[in-house]
Amino acid sequence: MDNAQPHITAENLTMAYGDFLIQKDLNFTVSRGDIFIIMGGSGCGKSTLLKIMIGLKSPATGDVFYDREPFWASSEAQRELTKQKFGTLFQSGALWSSMTLAENIGLALQQYTDLGPAEIREVAAYKLMLVGLAGFEDYYPNEISGGMKKRAGLARAISRAA
Repeated sequence: MDNAQPHITAENLTMAYGDFLIQKDLNFTVSRGDIFIIMGGSGCGKSTLLKIMIGLKSPATGDVFYDREPFWASSEAQRELTKQKFGTLFQSGALWSSMTLAENIGLALQQYTDLGPAEIREVAAYKLMLVGLAGFEDYYPNEISGGMKKRAGLARAISRAA
């Protein structure tokens, strides 16, 4: 695909919590292959923007487009299909403490693929290997360091990527 094609576009996004305005009329385009950075001071809307982009919070106005298809103006069913393409790495790692790393990584695979348990475990092991955690499949989050949790969260975020 041509790198000049917009992959993500924000059009006239206004972000607010009730009457408290965060950002107004935000516009940007990110093409495939671009490196895009969101930076700013505390409370300026970075996290709110990301929540809007992945469907956790709706904008006050405006929309986000993925490959020129509107996200918020689409049906709820279409938004759910689009959200399945996202991988999210939370600041805290957001791992389920009662599940092993392999089980954490396998959650999305169980829910959104037809893979069987053995295949899911194989994918989980591979994704953990990609982030330097080969051999940690059966560890629980409380048994690993903070940095390792972050990498396990990354493995989960990329679990459905080819």
